Amino acid sequence: MEENQVEGRNSVIELLKSGKDINRLYIQKGEKHGSILEIIKLAKKNKVIISEVEKSKLDKMANMQNHQGVIAIVPPFEYSDVEDILEEAKKRNEDPFILILDQIEDVHNLGSIIRTAECSGVHGIIIPKRRAAQVNSTVNKTSAGAVQYMKIARVNNINETINYLKENNVWIYGTDMNGTSYYDEQDYKGGVGIVIGSEGSGMSRLVKENCDFLIKIPMKGKINSLNASVSAGIVMYEIMKQRRK
Repeated sequence: MEENQVEGRNSVIELLKSGKDINRLYIQKGEKHGSILEIIKLAKKNKVIISEVEKSKLDKMANMQNHQGVIAIVPPFEYSDVEDILEEAKKRNEDPFILILDQIEDVHNLGSIIRTAECSGVHGIIIPKRRAAQVNSTVNKTSAGAVQYMKIARVNNINETINYLKENNVWIYGTDMNGTSYYDEQDYKGGVGIVIGSEGSGMSRLVKENCDFLIKIPMKGKINSLNASVSAGIVMYEIMKQRRK
């Protein structure tokens, strides 16, 4: 079975706190101070094997430039099912709040979206199996470890999944620059699925046609589009704000 790795201090701390399996923890040799001491303490508490190695070895192992002196080797990321996401909403006694990412290809965008989703109360994220970023060490680090707490489902067909969500009383809102209403004019207090399109071309035509509503974010500058993770964040926090009332 292929292994994955989690790099960077914040991400490894969240991984250790989550209680998920860790095959081995590599820590850079030398003086220990700051958050690395917390990592060692948590690792010992969780009975994780720790190996102290030279910085040169970590540099060779790392997928990112700044590993911050720590890399955790973990089993492959365990994706959830869409049913698990709906069950999570029931468990919290809340209406479903789901993100559907239509061909988001940039791993940094995916990581940022996961981080904001975890902070704003999203129950789960749905991504396609093909032509889209998948969870890896870069996504994990960019999310600041939020990946450990977020249910993420990979599906073969986004449109079939949207239809399944509709059958389970989830209204689908697509973000589109030509949307018929502004994002803050909608009532999000029922079951909600927010579709975020790809960085370049937005939502695919069939996904757009399958949405119940198309919403837009007002623009004032000369650039007529926002980064996908920024757009997602604006809409997610509007939903969180409405549900707090």
